Amino acid sequence: MEYLTRRPSARRARAVALSFLVTAAAAGGAAGAADVAGTAGTAGTAVGAPQPAKWVQRTIRFTYMGMTTHYSCEGLRDAVQLILIELGARRQDLSVHPYGCTALLGGPDPFPAVAGTFYVLQSVPQQQAESSGAPTVAAHWQTVQVRLDQSPVDEAGQCELLEQVQQRILPLFDTRNVRFQSNCIPHQLTIPGAALAVDVLELDQRGASQAARPD
Repeated sequence: MEYLTRRPSARRARAVALSFLVTAAAAGGAAGAADVAGTAGTAGTAVGAPQPAKWVQRTIRFTYMGMTTHYSCEGLRDAVQLILIELGARRQDLSVHPYGCTALLGGPDPFPAVAGTFYVLQSVPQQQAESSGAPTVAAHWQTVQVRLDQSPVDEAGQCELLEQVQQRILPLFDTRNVRFQSNCIPHQLTIPGAALAVDVLELDQRGASQAARPD
């Protein structure tokens, strides 16, 4: 096993480096890719078109279980925070912290876990937004590709994490058109690893001033 200290690239300067990521085995192997397509949210609204939305609170409790790559609790927290922000979580009141960790500070944990709360945008049908009078914000659908690193080898090491994100974190968001591929093989770095692209709600600039917390 080799210890890798990860630092954010220039494109990821807003994110804190993943810490003490432990990768076992060498790159190689092959497996079939699995495509997963899902649809949620308001159907019929094109990407980039205006979409009324409201802020709703979500709670997360996430335990990572991987055989190829291991994280410290602090490293998993940093990775999950980055993923939540990429998927549209509101940055200013995002709160994620480690819990139940058994390893020494900064060391790899056999089952690192995080918990916390955050706010996400949930679409509101146009007719409902006009008739109910409830406060909404201006948003639009935006396609994002969730990536933790630009290096193919490093991305392969995060394959299991991205699989678990697709299964257990993505359902916390209002999404459409989920495109997911996975080539994860336990104890191997398989290139390409996993890829996740999805339509999520993004706040319009003119809606930013309306981004008050929900009651």
